[in-house]
Amino acid sequence: MAQPSVYDFEALSIEGKPAHLSTQRGKVLLIVNTASQCGFTPQFAGLEQLWKDYRDRGLVVIGFPSNEFGGQDPGDNGEIASFCEMNYGVSFPMMGKIAVNGAHAHPLWKFLTREARGVLGSQAVKWNFTKFLVGRDGTVLKRYAPTDTPESLRQDIEAALAA
Repeated sequence: MAQPSVYDFEALSIEGKPAHLSTQRGKVLLIVNTASQCGFTPQFAGLEQLWKDYRDRGLVVIGFPSNEFGGQDPGDNGEIASFCEMNYGVSFPMMGKIAVNGAHAHPLWKFLTREARGVLGSQAVKWNFTKFLVGRDGTVLKRYAPTDTPESLRQDIEAALAA
């Protein structure tokens, strides 16, 4: 049986439409759990910049809003989409709000956290704006902490795009 990859999963877009990750096959993905009212929320601007700078070379940034950490994304999908667009000009794909931890975690996030563990081998996502870099072959290359700025990922993104 083939090794599972990120392409085996689907989610709902922030507009409520099915989004199959298999449509991104061959691209480098940066998957991020986001929140509209977090100290790291300004990272939306940096994520948008990465998307603009690298999308023509094959990078897709995908945001997954989550309200798990401090209740920092309480709005519905429409409110979240408006906030991201109005305040940060977000044009990269945003998915519908999900859980990233626990029994109700989205299957994609269960996969990501199993493939790339955090500090001391922990699986759980600790806070908003945890990021996962996925290679063109669908394997998880690296996990980044919320404190890792989008700008600091450029070298890894360029290496993944060149691979």
